[in-house]
Amino acid sequence: MRKLKLIWDFRGPASQKTAEHHLIHLKEYINLNALQINITGIETYSEMHSIAFLVVDESEMKPIRDALKPHRGQVYSND
Repeated sequence: MRKLKLIWDFRGPASQKTAEHHLIHLKEYINLNALQINITGIETYSEMHSIAFLVVDESEMKPIRDALKPHRGQVYSND
């Protein structure tokens, strides 16, 4: 089963704090909907760009995408 990484981009000097805060809401959504999502997190690329993300099975992506409206997505690999 292919996994997809749903991504929310945050830019600007507060991008890391914003991504950390957004991750709290993503985890709340996971808990409220009793989803089996184990891979979430943030990544900081520079002091002006951070992301929050979660990883879902491709078969479960559409309702989550429609509810949470990520900025983008990509195929997930845990290399």
